[in-house]
Amino acid sequence: MKYTTPLQHATLLKRYKRFLADLRLSDGSEFTAHCANTGKMTGCAEPDFAAFYSTSSNLKRKYPHSLELTQNQFGHLICVNTAIANKIVAEALHAALISELNGYTKIQPEVKYGDENSRIDFLLTAPQRPDCYVEVKSVTLLNQNDPQSGQGYFPDAETIRGQKHIRELIEMVAQGHRAVLLFAVLHQGIKQVSAARLIDEKYAQLVDLAITKGVEVLAYKADISSVEITLTKKLTFN
Repeated sequence: MKYTTPLQHATLLKRYKRFLADLRLSDGSEFTAHCANTGKMTGCAEPDFAAFYSTSSNLKRKYPHSLELTQNQFGHLICVNTAIANKIVAEALHAALISELNGYTKIQPEVKYGDENSRIDFLLTAPQRPDCYVEVKSVTLLNQNDPQSGQGYFPDAETIRGQKHIRELIEMVAQGHRAVLLFAVLHQGIKQVSAARLIDEKYAQLVDLAITKGVEVLAYKADISSVEITLTKKLTFN
């Protein structure tokens, strides 16, 4: 996914009220940007991190700028706009970059399904093949006690919604469909992914159960720059 125009550079002052971030430009001027991320953003939004933002042409927006990337003290670029995950996964699916999910003739985003009133991120279908339900999760949490380990985790906070999604995937397999939990890694410093048991034990237990029931778990990492983000490399889920 290429940005319409290259992102602009600033310094992050603080992220607050979940959806706001204060940024400072090189000339010392400061402004507030929208931050499309409902998570805790642990290790992703510390004061004085480098930040990269986009600017909307929509004059009705209260905050025309959006925080897109940050860069931590180790030089790792991190995509903090969680809406990007589904966009780059969609591109990867259409470009056949995720080998495990190739061969489907129709890719449908945001399809209602399940008994718990859910929407699957992508429904993949093809003649003579079981329907494939793909749930996408954005991974940006790097092990803060040992950042050099490259160990990434999901989620970064307890997620009741995420627990529901795992139950729905398990039910799809029970009905004879294919179900895939796809972790989109949007942090350059992450080299492998695990369920965050110390943060959400119930979620981790459900992932364990899902694997035993036939849900497939994949992790793919994105190449990140201020110009483009592309899902490119398969990582280990452990």
